[in-house]
Amino acid sequence: MEIQFKLTKTDAELRGILDLQKLNLLGEISEEEKTNQGFVTVQHNLDQLRLMHELEPHVIAKEGEKVIGYILAMTKESRDLVPVLVPMFEQFDRLIFEEKKLSAYDYMVIGQICVGKGYRGQGIFDKMYELYRSTFCSRYDFAITEIALTNFRSLKAHQRVGFRTIHEFEDTTQKWAIVLLNWK
Repeated sequence: MEIQFKLTKTDAELRGILDLQKLNLLGEISEEEKTNQGFVTVQHNLDQLRLMHELEPHVIAKEGEKVIGYILAMTKESRDLVPVLVPMFEQFDRLIFEEKKLSAYDYMVIGQICVGKGYRGQGIFDKMYELYRSTFCSRYDFAITEIALTNFRSLKAHQRVGFRTIHEFEDTTQKWAIVLLNWK
């Protein structure tokens, strides 16, 4: 079956994101899988995904009706929708990029990215980022996110598509890298 790359439109697609997310949450996978395959740290709910989607749609990869990959789209306007991510936005507010505060830019936040088991290593990550870039690069200056330094696979994949680390920090849970993909 052919894999389709698209923007979210339906609640069924948002529920598909939540199903895939649950399978890849840090607390749901083994240490070996965490180290070798990566993980996601934040669990969202349907209302949060819906409200985020109303601001900007998420990017998904589907095989038939099954969501097999996603990139969550967040804007500065969605910063309060996921309380556990507010500190990330506050961290962004304190940083400087190219001699300006990050808050002076219009940016897209990669709210989370995941490719399902069995679909990894097939270029799905890169193709989702191509759609993300083509959808948002004309309206936003760059994409930014934070990645746990223990999430080796995610760090490498983001570097491969052009993200660069602009800051590292440690919070009460672990060490993080803030990575940015400059579209200008």
